[in-house]
Amino acid sequence: MSTTTPPLWKTTVLLAKDQAPDVCALIELTPPLPQAVLTFEEPFKDQVTVEALYTQMPDGELLSKLAGRDVHVALLPDTDWIKLSQEGLPPVRAGRFFVYGAHDKGKVPDGVIPIRIEAGLAFGTGHHETTALCLSALSDLAKRRSFSNALDLGCGTGLLAIGAAKLWKKRVIASDIDHVAVEVTRENAVANREAPLVHAFTADGLVHPALAAQAPYDLIVANILAGPLTHLAPQIAGALDRGGVTILSGLLQWQENLVLSFYRPFGLILRNIRRDGPWSALVLQKPPSP
Repeated sequence: MSTTTPPLWKTTVLLAKDQAPDVCALIELTPPLPQAVLTFEEPFKDQVTVEALYTQMPDGELLSKLAGRDVHVALLPDTDWIKLSQEGLPPVRAGRFFVYGAHDKGKVPDGVIPIRIEAGLAFGTGHHETTALCLSALSDLAKRRSFSNALDLGCGTGLLAIGAAKLWKKRVIASDIDHVAVEVTRENAVANREAPLVHAFTADGLVHPALAAQAPYDLIVANILAGPLTHLAPQIAGALDRGGVTILSGLLQWQENLVLSFYRPFGLILRNIRRDGPWSALVLQKPPSP
């Protein structure tokens, strides 16, 4: 994929180390949403620099007010900063999965399910806690049952769709509202030799004909934000088959009950909660037919 429209804006804020997780979460949830959030620790100081990269100018005044400290906004030169920043990231282990980039080739250990994800303008390299939580949840589910009709809603790089395809060797539908993310998903599916199984579409919600035609799904993974998760609750619950499972992530721990309150009226039962730092992933199931 050609990266001719790289991020042009960067925010920078200096913090104490114990404040960094909360401010990172705030930045990740405040529109316009960043393409990446990076932290740089001073090894001998109680100090962290948090940087975020954007494709449109963020509101520095709003971010400063929300963070309670100065957040500086700067215009960047025409460089693929996302790719440069992610090339230095280490591989990620999550459940049975080993997620790596091209710069890690040759470092894949034995006994894992490898997924190669190239840096690009889409979210989901496995380094964010929510993505790793979803991968771990998929790995755990695979110990107990199989799925034959899965949907990765808000697919980003396609990492979760590719993971599901590798686990169960069945077709997986992937969708995102961002056409660039869909292109990245297709390219990553080819790179991981899962293109015959991963079918990606640009779609807003589950009303797209290609998505509706494949319902009901026995597995739906939605690693998006709490707001969209609550808005999409009727669609996700309606598209889920009896006995089907949904993994919901992209939410903070304090948002768990909020999100659950939108799904319980549709009969979905909480089966598991996975947490990492301030982030959570909920595993819910629609009861089987009586």
